[in-house]
Amino acid sequence: MSSHPLLFDLGKQNPTTRQIADRVRAGGTAALTEAERRADEARYQEVVCRSALNRVQGMPFEWTLNPYRGCTHGCHYCFARRYHVQFEMNSDDEFASIILVKRNFVEILRRELDKPAWTRGQVAFGTATDPYQPIEGHYRLTRRSIEALVAARTPIGLVTKGPMVVRDRDVLKALGDAAGCTVYMSVPTVDEDAWRILEPGTAHPLQRLRAVRELVDAGVNAGVLMAPIVPGFSSSRSKLERTIKAIADHGARFVGANVMYLQDGTRTHFMKFIERDFPAMRPRFERLYTEKYPPDAYRKEIKAMVGVLQLRYGVSRRDGAKEKEPRTAPSFDAEQVGFAW
Repeated sequence: MSSHPLLFDLGKQNPTTRQIADRVRAGGTAALTEAERRADEARYQEVVCRSALNRVQGMPFEWTLNPYRGCTHGCHYCFARRYHVQFEMNSDDEFASIILVKRNFVEILRRELDKPAWTRGQVAFGTATDPYQPIEGHYRLTRRSIEALVAARTPIGLVTKGPMVVRDRDVLKALGDAAGCTVYMSVPTVDEDAWRILEPGTAHPLQRLRAVRELVDAGVNAGVLMAPIVPGFSSSRSKLERTIKAIADHGARFVGANVMYLQDGTRTHFMKFIERDFPAMRPRFERLYTEKYPPDAYRKEIKAMVGVLQLRYGVSRRDGAKEKEPRTAPSFDAEQVGFAW
C-alpha cells in the first residue's frame, strides 16, 4: 500500500525548556542530540518558549527579557550561572558551553506587546544572559526584539558586554526617541590581567568602551557598569582609577559600580575556580564572603573611592534618565581607603 504525504509538513518541532530539563535529567547533556556544535565549540539547542516577558517584583524595572539562556562569555563571577540549574545543567562549564536559543521568542514577544493589557512597563533586557553574545549575529533575536519594542513604545534598559550592540544603534536610537532606551555596557575593569582571568570569552575592555563611544555619538544614552568589582582582582585604587579614566575618555554618559556578590551556583563555581587557579586566595574570599555580600563597610569603601574618581574625571553617576545628582564629594575621606581584604 502506498503511503500518502501529510497535507501540511510541520517539520521538526523544537522542544520546550521543560522538555530540555527532562532530557538532561534522564540522560545528561549528551541527550541533547539536536544541539548544534559551532566553531566556538559551544552547543546551541533551539527551544520554543511560551512567554517572552517575565514579571519581576521589588526591582527598578517591572519586566525582564532574555532571548538566550547560558552565555559563551563564561565570566567566572556571573550571577546568571545559578539559573542554568533550572534546566538540570550545572553552573560550571555547561553554563558557557550549552546555550538555549528561544527560536520563537520574537513572535511571542510581539503577541504579548500587542495585548490591550500591556502598559509599557520598564523592561530590563539581558538579566540572565548576554543578548549580544556572538550567536546573536546568526539569530538576530535581540535586534528583532528591539524592533518590536519600538513599535510598542516600550522603554528598556539593556545590559551587555558585546560590542555587537553597535550594529543596532539605529533601532536603539529609535527606541530612545519613542519610549526610552539606556544601554549599560559592562566593563568591570580595563586591567588586562583581570580581564583575561575573569572574563575568558568577552571582547577586550577597550573594544567595549569604543562601542560606548559609537553609541553615544549615534545619540543613544549609553554608559558603563563597573560590575562587578572583584576583590583582589580589580579593587585596587590604581585599577579603579585607570578604569574610570578610560570610561570618561570614551565619552560614557554615566558610570555605575557594584562589588561582586556570590549566591547559590555562582558561589559554588567561583570558589572552585579560585581553589583551582588561585588557592592561596581562597581563605581570604571565604572570610570576606561569609554571606552573599561582603561586609557593608567594605562595599562602602569601594563605592566611596569610585565616587571620588567619578568626580575627578567628570563622569555622572546617573544614567541620564533622571536629573543628575549634585556633584559633591562623599562625606568621609575615601581617598584613604586601602581596600584591605
